[in-house]
Amino acid sequence: MTLTRFEIKSRAAYARAKSFGRTGTYEQVDGTAHFAVDPSHPANATIIDLGFAPRNAQGLVEFTADLSIVLPTDASKANGRALVELPNRGRRRIVAMMNRSPGDAPVGPQAHPGDGFLFERGFTVASIGWQWDVVPAKELMGLDAPSAMRAGKPIGGETMVEFRPNDRAAVKLLADRIHRPLPAAAGSEARAKLLVRDWEDGPDTMVPHGKWRFAKQADSGVLVPSLEHIHLDGGFEPGRLYQLVYETDRAPIAGLGLIAARDVAPFLRTPSATNPTAANFKSLILWGVSQTGRMQRHFLSLGLNACEDGGIAYDGQHIHVAGARRGAFNHRFAQPSNQTTPLWGHVFPYADTPTSDPLTGKTAGLLDRQQASGTVPKIISTDSAAEYWRGDATLAHVDTTAKTDLAEHPSTRRYLFASAQHTPGAPGQSRTNPGTGTTARYPLCVLDYLPLLRAALINLDRWIVEGVAPPPSKHPRLSDGTVVTRDTVLATFNTIPGFAPLGGERLPVVRTVEMGCDESTGVATYPAKEGATYPALVSAVDADGNERAGIRLPDVIVPVGTHAGWNPRDPSTGSPDQIVPMSGTTLWFAPDAEARTRTGDPRASLAERYKDEHDYATKVRAAAMQLVADRYLLEEDVVNAVESAVVRYRAALAQK
Repeated sequence: MTLTRFEIKSRAAYARAKSFGRTGTYEQVDGTAHFAVDPSHPANATIIDLGFAPRNAQGLVEFTADLSIVLPTDASKANGRALVELPNRGRRRIVAMMNRSPGDAPVGPQAHPGDGFLFERGFTVASIGWQWDVVPAKELMGLDAPSAMRAGKPIGGETMVEFRPNDRAAVKLLADRIHRPLPAAAGSEARAKLLVRDWEDGPDTMVPHGKWRFAKQADSGVLVPSLEHIHLDGGFEPGRLYQLVYETDRAPIAGLGLIAARDVAPFLRTPSATNPTAANFKSLILWGVSQTGRMQRHFLSLGLNACEDGGIAYDGQHIHVAGARRGAFNHRFAQPSNQTTPLWGHVFPYADTPTSDPLTGKTAGLLDRQQASGTVPKIISTDSAAEYWRGDATLAHVDTTAKTDLAEHPSTRRYLFASAQHTPGAPGQSRTNPGTGTTARYPLCVLDYLPLLRAALINLDRWIVEGVAPPPSKHPRLSDGTVVTRDTVLATFNTIPGFAPLGGERLPVVRTVEMGCDESTGVATYPAKEGATYPALVSAVDADGNERAGIRLPDVIVPVGTHAGWNPRDPSTGSPDQIVPMSGTTLWFAPDAEARTRTGDPRASLAERYKDEHDYATKVRAAAMQLVADRYLLEEDVVNAVESAVVRYRAALAQK
């Protein structure tokens, strides 16, 4: 076990000592986890550049990470299960999502307790920092990683950063979003190159050197040199995609975040002077959402669910909205928040089980290393429609030639939350994504899939502890005709009044990637060379435009509008022929037949479908109870599901 000590810095009542049912009160313990890793141990062999890390007197590589544990005050009231969360870009999300905290609750050192779902059940929740480029802040969690060294000097070399602007700002930080940058090496500007393309899969154009420089604007407005920023004369054009290839003078060992994720598990299982838990866990589940769901897939592909002693780290993993991708988590110069640049996160294999890919000539499966070590955990993967529309999620269960549904690994289940966007929705939400700053053209998708997410977690827990297998996977399949092209779906949307026709030419795709070296070295030539295109397939839709495959929420089965996991960019942010990552849309039905006829809407109106609100609520409840019978929804969440659907019915009825 490489987590040698938990340095506790604060211990306080959680949620002002609120009592959660039979479990009672909780406390939160925050501090720093200290690690010491043997770079020569076979279990650590897949971590890139670990052999170049500085070592202590014992020959071990030391690093630290933020660790937070929320646990029952009375250890006897705990349920013997721990959930270990990988914070998304430093933000703790599991409590807010599983407990359905208010949408406006701030992300802070203590998560809003919401309805107490996890805590009334007695779960212990641990959050481990893993990302080196998170800017230190009290509400964020990160990791302090050493840099790779050679002959006593930091290793430098060529790297790349990508910008997808939504306004005409002239200065960009050399980082994904607003994380810690990899600065340019002094004197390297003349060798750097700035490329621009009009859409994700478009051709590159070189931006002349005379139009940009490594610089930023001082408070006085004067342009000053800066190795952490780039300035472009006239500003970066909204909607275009820029890639800066440049030299940096340091290489933080990003893969140590994967070690932190692995080794917090045996620490929690083992009684020690610095472990505040009772350590008698029946199961440990690793949980991640979006970025950290992709990290879990990367973690599994590297075989890291096997600890140094050969034991299993996690009994189960709940991987949410990761699609079929991995990420920038384990290569030289990796910036973990990057999600779109075609590199190691985009490469084959995509499916859990071994498959042959004619485009690369390779045969492999995501779980091959775990299978070889006998440490495959129980895995439930949940996706929204957004991961399918970005071009990759189908590759997790359909072969890369789009001819065959792949066999499912016996330790996995996969569910599509039909017609949902990347994050849970609600009426009245802003069309501007707070993470990327991109504004969508249409109102965002209002579907709230959190009740389905909660049921998936409980099903995973029962699978591990009680041996009760979860309900069958539900996702698009070739065998039943629910796997189709995006243009097939767009043909239905293009009949809806007010919807601007959208073609498939500029929608995102996944292509083969050649990085100029073997993947195992972790060193690439930038930009990577993209080759043949993989099939980009999605769920078929019904006559209303709602997805037929996957788990359909009650308000998809009994709809008040057309819901989708994709949404075009608003013209104000450029490139309206492209879609906004992660954002979906809801297009309400007309309130009555007169309004439908006036607009020429081919979809039946609300009044033609339902007698009144009571009739609608009755139909929704029946749909919810069927989901309970099929075990895709918890019975206690039926009331939430019905109330949520009625709110959307009223919103549709009130439209002008």
